[in-house]
Amino acid sequence: QVKITGKWGISQARTRLGYGPLKELHDEMVKPIAGRETKGAWYRKWRLITLDGSTMETADNQENEEAFGRQEVKRGNSAYPQLRFVCLVENGTHVLFGAEIADYHTGEITLAKVVMPRLEPGMLCLADRNFFGHDLWLQAQETKADLLWRIRKNIVLPCVQRLPDGSYLSRILPRKDRHRASKGIMVRVIEYRLRGVPQSQEVYRLLTTILNHEEAPALELAALYHERWEIETALDELKTHLKGPRIQLRSKTPDLVRQEFYGLMMT
Repeated sequence: QVKITGKWGISQARTRLGYGPLKELHDEMVKPIAGRETKGAWYRKWRLITLDGSTMETADNQENEEAFGRQEVKRGNSAYPQLRFVCLVENGTHVLFGAEIADYHTGEITLAKVVMPRLEPGMLCLADRNFFGHDLWLQAQETKADLLWRIRKNIVLPCVQRLPDGSYLSRILPRKDRHRASKGIMVRVIEYRLRGVPQSQEVYRLLTTILNHEEAPALELAALYHERWEIETALDELKTHLKGPRIQLRSKTPDLVRQEFYGLMMT
């Protein structure tokens, strides 16, 4: 005779398991899958990867609130506790991998430092200006992946050498060493405008580790950067379509919230 367990039995089994095994399984199994023929997954020789972060709402109870916190809004706090996560997405397949989670008040840069080791040689990582910082750039560059990140326009980047495609070589370094520009990390800077595009920024500035303009011309990289929005589609698939009609994760304890999150990421 087959006995069908109820919701309480499933919840007890999930509690015994914890989230650790699902996190380990996620880290081992969820990886880029694109083949060379996969549309939108490649730029020349590079596999396209995007770095970004988001939040998810959890069940509204005291345990989850204490573990994850709430977003502050104009009239108090958000209706539900929220967790924050940062991950990588393979453009073209929308595979989200390398995900790390924390409470809402943990910054994206902090989580990105844990995610960075998932980058590999042969990848080209795109990222928004909110992630740029000398230390994180250096950590990402040490993975041997190439980078194409947007930066804020108020960062001073002196021209060391102007290149034929309009980009130029410069150096970045920590604030404390700004007076020792010759010791900085060599980068290539691409500046451009989007004419005739409503609500576009006046000037976009990109940094890349690809110093040879013939390998990756500035015009191509400027167009390529805007494929970073692929991750918005991937996150929408995760948070809206995969999760179904529920607006928040259903689990009632922080451990099971983490377990549910990594289960969703593997799905």
